[in-house]
Amino acid sequence: MLPMISVSDLHKHYRVHNRPPGVMAALKSLVHRDYKEVRAVDGITFSVEPGERVGFLGPNGAGKTTTLKVLSGLLHPTRGQVRVGGFTPKDRRDAFLSTITLVMGQKQQLMWDLPPSETFELNRGIYDISRSRFNETIAELSSWLELGSLVSKPTRQLSLGERMKCELAAALIHRPSVLFLDEPTIGLDVSMQSTIRAFIKQYNERYGATLILTSHYMDDVTALCPRVVVVDRGKLSYDGGLEELVTRIRPEKRVMLRLDRDVDASAWEGFGKVVSTEGRSVVLQVPNEQASAIITRALDAFPVEDLTIENAPLEEVMSELFSRSRAAAEEGDT
Repeated sequence: MLPMISVSDLHKHYRVHNRPPGVMAALKSLVHRDYKEVRAVDGITFSVEPGERVGFLGPNGAGKTTTLKVLSGLLHPTRGQVRVGGFTPKDRRDAFLSTITLVMGQKQQLMWDLPPSETFELNRGIYDISRSRFNETIAELSSWLELGSLVSKPTRQLSLGERMKCELAAALIHRPSVLFLDEPTIGLDVSMQSTIRAFIKQYNERYGATLILTSHYMDDVTALCPRVVVVDRGKLSYDGGLEELVTRIRPEKRVMLRLDRDVDASAWEGFGKVVSTEGRSVVLQVPNEQASAIITRALDAFPVEDLTIENAPLEEVMSELFSRSRAAAEEGDT
């Protein structure tokens, strides 16, 4: 089976005017300009299978949004090969545009003074969707997202979370098989983030849609993406399973214990690294291979009411990965 998304040696470079501040510099730039090359994407390669959910991660400025714009045909690559659903995105063919959707959490397609239902109707016309299929899709999306009367209110009267639900519905009117989601939960409260995540997963399972998600909320990634592709400064840092990444970067467990009485902090010496203590709760960091033995000792030695075992937080794992990749890049430059 051919991959739904194929990216080979993708580069996207920009020529940017480099001018210092000041009036004289501004006048000089009218006659002569200095430019520098910005490598937003610098030779990344990966592929995504049909129906796969992939997290596309990296710090600000890593090239994530630029890559999604290339994949959706909004930007032309400087060089490299890109295929999505058998199409070359930059050609922007109608059949390709009917296959994909791009949702950006910081931009909207809804018309500010009109209700979302008007945008739904507009998209029905753009994608030439039959009335029966349109009604069926709207009913399904409204049920999953609990839109109710939201679709008949002017967009400006909706909360951020309500607008994002309607944005997702508008973007999926044509039932795309490839979803590019760029920070879809940005700015939303915890409850709304959970609602959006559940909907995205439901849509993926219902239609077998292929998904690439960028997000700085690691809960989004953990809940939706078994695999992650990590980029930093336009280069690929990691491509593989999320669990494998956590185990490779932080081969340890976080053991959270709640006791039924206070225990002196010095009593935890020899039970691993104490990450934090608060009241009758303590968090220990222990090596994977020693976790079972240390937990057994702790249960024998302390009045434990509750115990939880987790991997290291994904935020810490990503920070460590970025530090390592940048250190390796600096060594390569010397």
